Amino acid sequence: MEHSHRVRRIIVVGGGITGLAAAHRLEERRHAERLACEVLLLEAGPRLGGVISTTCRDGFILESGPDTIFTNKPWGLDLIGRLGLSERLIGTTDTHRRTFVARGGTLHPLPEGFLLLAPTRFGPFLRSGLLSWRGKARTALDLFLARGRSGADESLASFVRRRFGQEALTRLAQPMVGGIYTADPERLSLRATLPQFLQMEERHRSIILALRRQRSSIPSERRAESGPRYSLFATLDDGLQTLVDALVQRLPAGAVRRCCPVTGIAREETRWTLRLGDGTNLEADGIILGIPAFRAAALTRDLDADLASELEAIPYASSVIVNLAYRREEIPHPLDGFGFVVPACEGRTIIACSFSSVKFAARAPADHVLLRAFAGGALQPEPFEWDDEMLLTAVRRDLNELLGIRAAPLWSHVTRHPRSMPQYHVGHLNRLAALEEALTRWPTLKLAGNAYRGVGIPDVIHSGEAAADALLADLAVARRQGDAELAMNPPTRSCAGQESLL
Repeated sequence: MEHSHRVRRIIVVGGGITGLAAAHRLEERRHAERLACEVLLLEAGPRLGGVISTTCRDGFILESGPDTIFTNKPWGLDLIGRLGLSERLIGTTDTHRRTFVARGGTLHPLPEGFLLLAPTRFGPFLRSGLLSWRGKARTALDLFLARGRSGADESLASFVRRRFGQEALTRLAQPMVGGIYTADPERLSLRATLPQFLQMEERHRSIILALRRQRSSIPSERRAESGPRYSLFATLDDGLQTLVDALVQRLPAGAVRRCCPVTGIAREETRWTLRLGDGTNLEADGIILGIPAFRAAALTRDLDADLASELEAIPYASSVIVNLAYRREEIPHPLDGFGFVVPACEGRTIIACSFSSVKFAARAPADHVLLRAFAGGALQPEPFEWDDEMLLTAVRRDLNELLGIRAAPLWSHVTRHPRSMPQYHVGHLNRLAALEEALTRWPTLKLAGNAYRGVGIPDVIHSGEAAADALLADLAVARRQGDAELAMNPPTRSCAGQESLL
């Protein structure tokens, strides 16, 4: 009989920020609690960090993936603090904290006090050129409408349409939320993505009234912000690759294997077997799959068809990020904001553009500008398939018409992210419940990543760390059960001398 007091091996599959956070959490607890476990992280590709990637070029700091950590969720800041990086955290610049929205060939600023879906100040909203007078009147009708049906999952489009009208959906909500989730609002679950708006309706009836009451508690210096709460945005001074590098450095030598794809997993008696791309196997006592849901589905299909089916049903969208460097004098627009979004009804290639060197300090040399243009997503997937020349031609055409840029960039950098953004469709929370039910059959197998309960960096850090904590708890249960069995059937050989155990 296998002795329960042996070193447990935990394998984390996936070397993105989710897997790194999970492996780091396991190592933290292994040291703090003197746990007898070995942590091994397997990454299919040659680099770690997943979509996070920072490049320095000619004095510019380029982010080829996400560039922001949201500080209203604690898990990102907590990890940064434990890694000793807090002093390297920077916020957005104090000026120009606003967003533009394209209409025709003009960028209109979001009205002051407009918070994602609705206005909190009537004067700026009424003066805005983003909606017609009919659209503004329909938006204001929210003040008088009754509550919707409580408890039902609803699409973002349905919610905005019944509270604020079709024009507000098309011209404001779709591009604003699309910039976060690259999603189709007709299918995006409000309860899975922005449940606070449903809670506002339940508690206050009117969303506008709820936001106005909420706004009264915001410091006066931040009330003029429009769109995203930019005061809650942060990054690291040299880019988010710093976070990835710090996590990798905290893992023991030999704990990470790059270019090591996993092709399947199987359960044999009390342990897991992982089949590797080179034909070899690894055994483990616990597994964390910190990979996209469709990849997790491929690994679990032979193990549990129902689990794999639920994972495979989570759809994804692809996206493209184009970094472009310019001399400041070549851009006629004052760049007096942090960027702009483009409604899908405009028919442009760009769905959003961030003025990176305005948003965060030291992203470009003096008298230069770094822009980040975004394309693709659920509503406009075609640009992802274009070659670089076709894509850059279309992006430059949009930048010419919206920012007046006629000059060619000093250089540009295109990064494609295939199937990188999970789509939280209506019914997503029911699917998560089904996944959790399926996983009860496999207590030492955990899922983590952006496919489940949040797509931001703090969300996936929390997902990885929570999976690590849950796995350690389940391994401890298995150890106690093994101890009880050993007490009834003691081994003939001594296993003394072990350290404190899981």
